[in-house]
Amino acid sequence: MPLESFYPVLLAEDVAASARFYTAHMGFAPSFESDWYVSLRHRENPAYELAIISCDHETIPEGFRQSTSALLLNFEVPNVESEYERLRKTGVEVLQPLEDLPAGQRHFICRAPGGIMVDVIQEIAPSPEFAEQYLS
Repeated sequence: MPLESFYPVLLAEDVAASARFYTAHMGFAPSFESDWYVSLRHRENPAYELAIISCDHETIPEGFRQSTSALLLNFEVPNVESEYERLRKTGVEVLQPLEDLPAGQRHFICRAPGGIMVDVIQEIAPSPEFAEQYLS
């Protein structure tokens, strides 16, 4: 399957609140806005796209018209410490404080609207037991 684009679409009860979070805190800007759907592109790298749709919109099949939950979005950044401090200062709720993981990540997890978790990650050297699991 040749791809021209690939991006997640979050189902939200409050599309505007979700869009505000990603524009205010994660570097996105709207490329399309309506009351039921917002498409966002990253300001520094427009190849990164994220969309938000109202969970009760008619285009969503019945039985699936509920807000997204139990979802974790990963954002890899060059300096996780500065992002941690920046987001804490703005009042974003931190669910998992800054920590190093043996698998090769320094990260923290914060909460976005609708129960979405955002994992902000910086790659670091993995521990020896994890280093051998990397394929390239």
